[in-house]
Amino acid sequence: MATTTITTAAATEPAKPATLRLRPEAAVTYRPLHATFAAEVEGVDFDHVTPGVIDELKRGLAKYGVLVFRRTGLDDTRHVAMSRLFGELDDVTPYNQLGRVNRLAYDELFDVSNVDGDGAIIQPDSQRGVLGKGNTLFHVDSAFNPRRAGYSLLLAHELPPKGLGGNTEFADSRTAYDDLPKDTKARINGYVLWHSQHHSRRRASPGNPLLDETKFLPESHPFGKHRLVQTHEASGRTNLYIANHAYKVDQLPLEQGQAEIGALLDHCAQPRYVCAVEWHDVGDLVIWDNTCVLHRAVPGAFEGKFKRDMRRTTVHDTSSQAWGLNTVGDTWRSGLP
Repeated sequence: MATTTITTAAATEPAKPATLRLRPEAAVTYRPLHATFAAEVEGVDFDHVTPGVIDELKRGLAKYGVLVFRRTGLDDTRHVAMSRLFGELDDVTPYNQLGRVNRLAYDELFDVSNVDGDGAIIQPDSQRGVLGKGNTLFHVDSAFNPRRAGYSLLLAHELPPKGLGGNTEFADSRTAYDDLPKDTKARINGYVLWHSQHHSRRRASPGNPLLDETKFLPESHPFGKHRLVQTHEASGRTNLYIANHAYKVDQLPLEQGQAEIGALLDHCAQPRYVCAVEWHDVGDLVIWDNTCVLHRAVPGAFEGKFKRDMRRTTVHDTSSQAWGLNTVGDTWRSGLP
């Protein structure tokens, strides 16, 4: 929205032209990347991100679900500072307390890179490489914890050569719900899903003996429980809140529920619902709303050879469904005692 300021001149002076001052959010523009969701954003001054700009980006996220920004110039400090304007941030403190080495300066940064604490490239067949393969399946962040993620802000710090993989794909789970047959909508309404990151890891690496260890079994840990069919409050649209973390349907026998989950995931992953975002440069940023889209890291020939240094902040969901059917205030994390 624009405001106009008129400079008053003395009677003996010629009139000065009006000065037009635009609010920063008025400069924000969106270029759709897909027929139903996702947009590339221009006009954000990352040196001066105001609350008004954040409010505008939240409106953009309600509409598009995924926003892409090029060459932001953000570093770790400004990435975290900007993320805090979106809301309360999750952090990796519980994992650090168990002895995990955090190579990054801020506990609010989740290290989703293929780089270890010494700066070496993680090999795909290492334990961390195997566990990380779960990220290559469509999922939403933190569905397996008591309080789920709202927005995620992923920033590129180092990228593999072009053409070797490493893009990020998103799936439009609101439109995927819209297109379901009426009988399917009626059948799945009311389903509650049990989420575990250990389950998605097993799906990504079937038969890997490492994941047969007791500590990596889904049943060895609490589950994050959320309703499958939800109203996305920011847009008013109905959404399928689903992920490859989903281990079972509360109301169904295990195998029947897993078949239902698998069919719905296949439905969401159809090309007509998917938008691939290519990372062009260091400083590229993607923000998405986990409560209305799924995402996955695309594997490729870069694995084990080139660094893909990606750092994510995660904003806690603040909707009425943030805690799902979990106990509000619980502090356990998936995979922790």
